Amino acid sequence: MIDLVGSSLLIMLFLPICLMTIVLITLTSKGPIFADTPHRVGKNGTLFKMYKFRSMIVNAHHLLRNDPKYRKLYQQYKNDSYKLKEDPRVTPIGKFIRKHSIDEIPQLINVIRGEMSLVGPRAYYADELADQQKKYPETKQLVAEVLSIRPGITGAWQVSGRSEVKFDKRIAIDAAYARKRSIWYDIIVLLKTPFAMISGKGAV
Repeated sequence: MIDLVGSSLLIMLFLPICLMTIVLITLTSKGPIFADTPHRVGKNGTLFKMYKFRSMIVNAHHLLRNDPKYRKLYQQYKNDSYKLKEDPRVTPIGKFIRKHSIDEIPQLINVIRGEMSLVGPRAYYADELADQQKKYPETKQLVAEVLSIRPGITGAWQVSGRSEVKFDKRIAIDAAYARKRSIWYDIIVLLKTPFAMISGKGAV
């Protein structure tokens, strides 16, 4: 009930920002409004389409993994826990909306659809989970705990380091959340989220 009511209210609250973002994306780069990325891994390993405003060039996900000119960048991407501080695929307006997490707002649709919660672990790509568990084999049990609940738009790691946290630390934070989650804990995370969005600390 909290997810449904909260996401509905937030959609109305963020509607002017969403409309402005749609206009800016349309005017500054060619391509769809939403990111053209593969499905994410949700609760119990179920795959789902996560909605995000497009902040990169068209087909960015595929190009990074398959275009020879991005080979070194892809290796860096994997070495840095699937995050890049300097990414040439990001559009000018994309840098701003990513820094302030505006690209994440459409995930409220996923919450209404029952695929995500307002608060929860990060929703990973399937190849990311597979590669990171090879790199950090001690995280396999933690991953299982994380996948026992729905992923969230915001979460414990996002408000305590965000992209500056490596995978092994991030998955440990998310697993700890899965163990002790409660309404009060979610409220604390939600109260911390606006500062994380406005400051853009750790975002890439």
